[in-house]
Amino acid sequence: MQELGPFRINSDGKTLYKNQFSWNRAANILFVESPAGVGFSYSNKSSDYETGGDKSTAADNYVFLLNWLERFPEYKNREFYIAGESYAGHYVPQLAQTIVYYNLKLNKTLINLKGILIGNPTINDETDLKGMFDYFGSHAIISDETVFAICKYCNFSPNAVTQSDKCIEAAEDVGYNTQAIDVYNIYAPLCFDGNLTKNPKKTSWRNFDPCSDFYTHAYMNRQDVQEALHANVTKLGHDWEACGGALIGWIDSSSTVLPILKEFAKYKLRVWIFR
Repeated sequence: MQELGPFRINSDGKTLYKNQFSWNRAANILFVESPAGVGFSYSNKSSDYETGGDKSTAADNYVFLLNWLERFPEYKNREFYIAGESYAGHYVPQLAQTIVYYNLKLNKTLINLKGILIGNPTINDETDLKGMFDYFGSHAIISDETVFAICKYCNFSPNAVTQSDKCIEAAEDVGYNTQAIDVYNIYAPLCFDGNLTKNPKKTSWRNFDPCSDFYTHAYMNRQDVQEALHANVTKLGHDWEACGGALIGWIDSSSTVLPILKEFAKYKLRVWIFR
């Protein structure tokens, strides 16, 4: 609703307009809310919300895909790509690895995987974190002195338990200098009024509305919308949220997926990483 889907939500929180640059203009797109507990997805075992993780998410998504292709067999032989952003830098490669594993194990193509696309992804904790500070410094959001202090005094190893006082001081300076900007879109305006409007604002693909989070939240929690989507059939005890849900625990998260990405080269899978 806010990125690559076919529709955008107006400021009234109840009407839509078309996204001129939707990805489904070029391909069949299957959107999956994952893991269980995110969005409208759910589990019939509350313990799953406490013990979620990378491995169980890959396994669940794989089972879902197999069953979906059984339900819609006309897509079985189509070229298949997996795309995602942010922490999907874990989900996407791990699901792809699972697909490759079972294709090889059974010596047959269960899913015709051709490649993956991951945007602004979490790939390698050590370099991801350091790269964020380098980015802030190269865009004059934090001072050269702060960047220098972070590089000199902070330990970016995923095994680091504590940090030095000088590292903590530099990190606090970063927090102070980034609190008034959107770190995911540093040139974008901020939302100062997330209230819905009686009538839709005049919008177009040229205009970025920083309050679209609020419009999406309102729209996805409308009963008529949920009924039209055949969603929330279990009557969840929480709202649909863009980032959130019922998850309260995560028991496994690898510090890097670089070995998996390197493995794909051996199988000639296409890998596109974009920022």
